Amino acid sequence: MSLNSIRKGSKKIYFSVKNHFSDHLLQWYSLHSRDLPWRRSTDPYKIWLSEVMLQQTRVDTVIPYYHKFLESFPTLRHLAQADQQAVLKCWEGLGYYSRGRNFHQAAKTIITQNEGKIPSDYQSFIALKGVGPYTAAAVLSIAYGKKYAVVDGNVIRVITRYLGIEDDIRTAQVKNLVQDFVDEKIPTDRPGDFNQSLMELGAIVCKPNSPTCGTCPLSPHCVAFNSARTDVIPYKSKAKKVPHYHIGVGLIVNQKNELLIALRPNDGMLGGLWEFPGGKNELSESLKQTVSRELNEELGVDVKVYEKFKMIKHAYSHFKITLHAYWCTIERGDPQPNSSQDLKWVTLSEIDNFPFPKANKVLINDLLSLNNNDLNRFLR
Repeated sequence: MSLNSIRKGSKKIYFSVKNHFSDHLLQWYSLHSRDLPWRRSTDPYKIWLSEVMLQQTRVDTVIPYYHKFLESFPTLRHLAQADQQAVLKCWEGLGYYSRGRNFHQAAKTIITQNEGKIPSDYQSFIALKGVGPYTAAAVLSIAYGKKYAVVDGNVIRVITRYLGIEDDIRTAQVKNLVQDFVDEKIPTDRPGDFNQSLMELGAIVCKPNSPTCGTCPLSPHCVAFNSARTDVIPYKSKAKKVPHYHIGVGLIVNQKNELLIALRPNDGMLGGLWEFPGGKNELSESLKQTVSRELNEELGVDVKVYEKFKMIKHAYSHFKITLHAYWCTIERGDPQPNSSQDLKWVTLSEIDNFPFPKANKVLINDLLSLNNNDLNRFLR
């Protein structure tokens, strides 16, 4: 069914004929929901942490990070008092690091401006760093029982199949229609369970491929199921082609067998993490030339580039890279943080104390297999 068809048939009438939607969903959730650690708590801090970590990340990936984070920062106050580097080190490998930085900053704001109490009203909560409509609705409904309905990818898939919406789910019109529907159906008495039940249904039953419709509490009234169109609903237009970049970085070694690392600016991608300095390969230059040019621009030094140590492929959400790491020594100049917050010379025994992006982390794991006294054997 198209959006126009729903509009012509009166959206309110169409929604109202779907009787007992919430009841069937909540009954199913009570019997079949997964036992997840954040569901055992009523602490708004722990619930908020789980929602932040679960953005763009699978449940099985989040669980060990969730436990580790709470061991390091068991309360909001512990988090607010922590150094950003400690927070990012705990977040290392989970990706989307702005989530961790924003969560940390929001905790500080609550301690200094709200006497350490996480706001229970929508306007105050959504004003916090990193909090958007989804996070606000999820946390306020689950932690405080407020009637705000969430819409994420799982919810969109469930509702578009249920209503038989064939239009592109990338469009604002479809998202708004789904939001209108769940806003109407969310109950006053169990809003948090309602939100979690919809997300849970999308995660374990109404899956993108091969949904198990026979176990779904909504299937008797699901348009996609009853018209055998779960394979084509929801419809999602093709994403733009993901660009690929070759990145050249320098493993700069000094006479003490220390490596130079740079701290990325807080306001950019991967902000607050350390990295080996370098940058994108430009047309008509070799990768060695890329490393030489980038280190001159970023550090103000001239380097000698030796052999390649490793090549690592990595995918981010909107682009892919191939990281090429070359051994280097400085021939002229003293390194300056022209493009970074700070620079440090570190030994191999110290380097794992700093938070790095995943591609650099893979590189570090290979470096740690080396003998600290053997670095210079590569500089020939």
